[in-house]
Order: sequence, then structure tokens, then C-alpha cells
Amino acid sequence: MWSQIRILALFLGPAAAYALVFLILPYVSVLRFSVWSVENYTIHQDLTAANYWRIVENPLYRTAICNSLLVAAIVTAASVVVGYALAVYIAFFSGRARSTLFFLLVIPLWTSFLLRAFIWRLILGRQGILNSALLWTGVIHEPLDILLFNMFSVCLTLTYVFIPFVALPVYAALEKIPKDLIEASMDLGGSAWITLRRVIIPLSLPGVVTGAIFTFCLSFGDFVTPTLLGGPDVLMVGSIIINQFGAAFDWPMGSALAVVVILIVATGVVLATQLERRNG
Repeated sequence: MWSQIRILALFLGPAAAYALVFLILPYVSVLRFSVWSVENYTIHQDLTAANYWRIVENPLYRTAICNSLLVAAIVTAASVVVGYALAVYIAFFSGRARSTLFFLLVIPLWTSFLLRAFIWRLILGRQGILNSALLWTGVIHEPLDILLFNMFSVCLTLTYVFIPFVALPVYAALEKIPKDLIEASMDLGGSAWITLRRVIIPLSLPGVVTGAIFTFCLSFGDFVTPTLLGGPDVLMVGSIIINQFGAAFDWPMGSALAVVVILIVATGVVLATQLERRNG
């Protein structure tokens, strides 16, 4: 009996300690700060729901949350479409170039997130690569300002960043599909579209859900890309949380916003998991 307990403690102890120190305690700390208040840059440990009421009543916070939801939804949808198409091509149509294409897909993950976001600022800027190319070809006569510092530039950059997060799990799911099922569908008269819709997509749905969850969670709370490529009209909740913990020194308000983000992300994960189970 005691030997079994020791074995369980030996194998599960490090994982439990990691979860306690890096997951449970930080969440508890954020939740605790969210019900405190600040006055004259001093945190008062009195229980209050004022921070959450401020989120509900202040249009600035509501707008930031709605912008973050909209950006996350657009980025997730675009990343799923492009990432799925890319994964299907690499898995079924790339031939000998499969290893090379897979390597090219993974390479961006080796570089800094900040660097990948900043590159698009160089591409979309007034003196950037895209404007320079359009001017050189005579398509436009003066640089375009609509390419940068708006929701388009934020969504485009985040989609570029998170396409591998969708393509990789989808590719792994596609690799597990028995080739016999695909051949059987084709032999029974199923077209390529029918085989894709009735065989490949249902069997690769776990990879799609996994990639979509990663993309939605990370893009919803991102603050680097809106800071570099967003404008005054693209206010996202991640940027506000950073300002609350930094310049404003309002940790309780920042914690309350962080709790709201966690609840929204958790809700999205639960809904996506239920959708996968329902279609599994």
C-alpha cells in the first residue's frame, strides 16, 4: 500500500508541484487581486466588486473586449482555412518536397514573435515593400496609408503568425488517417470533394479544433501586434491589461480584466471541445 503511494508520489509529485506553482497559485493570486482596490497608488485588501462593475459600465473596456473577440474570431477563421489547405497540400500533394515544405512551415516558429510582427510593419508601411512594389509597377501614384495601423494589419499579421499553429496539428491528424479509407471512398465513386468532406475533414477535426483553440486563445490576449501595427481604433484588452499593471499601477483592475479574459478563453475551449466530441 505504502509502496504504491510512494510510486504515485514519485511520478505525479513533480507534475502536481508544477501545476500548483505555475498554474493554480498564479490564477488564485490574480483572482484575489481582482477583488481589491487601489487608492493613491496604494492597494487596499478590501473585498469589492467595483473593478468588475467598471468593466461593465465603462465603454472603453467593453470596446476593447469586443475588438479582441472580433480580431480573435477573424484570425482563427483565416488561420484555419489557410492552415488546413496548407496541411492538406503537404500531406497529400507535395510528393518528394514534403520534408522541405514541412521544414519551411516550422522555420518561422524558430524566430521571435516580436520580430515576426515587426517584419509586417516594414512590409505594410508607407515606405515598405508592398507600397514600394505598387509604386514601381504604377498601380498607385502615392503610398497607401490604409495598409497599416488598423484592424486589417493586426489580423493579417496575427494570421501569418498563427498559421503554423493550425497547420501542424492538422498535418499530424491527416498523417494518422488510413490511406485505405481514402482509396475506398474514391473506389466507391466518391469525388475528391466528397472524400474531403465526408472522410478527411471529419477524421482531421481533432487537429482543427486543437489549432483553432491555440489560435483563438493566443490572438485574443495578444498585445504585441496591436502595439506595433494597430492604431488608435484597434484597442485590445491585452494592451489595457499591460497598461493597468504598468503605467496606471492599478493591479486590481488589471487582474479583473485578466479574469474576464480567462473566463472568455475557457468558455471558448469548452465549446470547441464539445463541438469536437459531438462530431467525433
